[in-house]
Amino acid sequence: MVFTYDTEMALASAAALVNTGYEEPDPLVDDAGLTDFLLRERFSGSRTHTPAELRAVLELRADLAALWTAGEDDLVHGINRLLSASRALPQLVRHDGWDWHLHCTPPEAELADRMATEAAMALADVVRAGELGRLRTCAAPDCRSAVVDLSRNRSRRYCDTGNCGNREHVRAYRRRLASAESKAGNS
Repeated sequence: MVFTYDTEMALASAAALVNTGYEEPDPLVDDAGLTDFLLRERFSGSRTHTPAELRAVLELRADLAALWTAGEDDLVHGINRLLSASRALPQLVRHDGWDWHLHCTPPEAELADRMATEAAMALADVVRAGELGRLRTCAAPDCRSAVVDLSRNRSRRYCDTGNCGNREHVRAYRRRLASAESKAGNS
């Protein structure tokens, strides 16, 4: 394990949120899509189910997308901005089958604030550990999705949003096959 479990889960959720911006159609166009996303990512706490709540989450998605590829100084500035804006106050909590972990906002705080602080605290752990190289974008030439490389040997290159890894492996195989056939035909 590279980071604590809650940090890894928060990083994965932040990447998943960023990646919804690259899906067609955008799954976060309405409250039902946001609700589905929150259930999948196991977010807890209160909800208003208002258009303002959805707008705030979409603004957070754009902020996180920009931070994903930022340099260290810009990333730290963005983390501090997110934590300050949400008035983070870290506390240890245990709920819903999760063991002790940090929450930086109370469960009744605005959804986007809760999501922002979880992502910011996880990104802060990445910075503190000197592991910025674990935040990447998908290596597939036709994909911009965020990738969190939590592999031991830092070898993860493709996202989970589609079949990018499989598609690229098939392309490489076909190139090797064509090259081998071309060489055999020239002999």
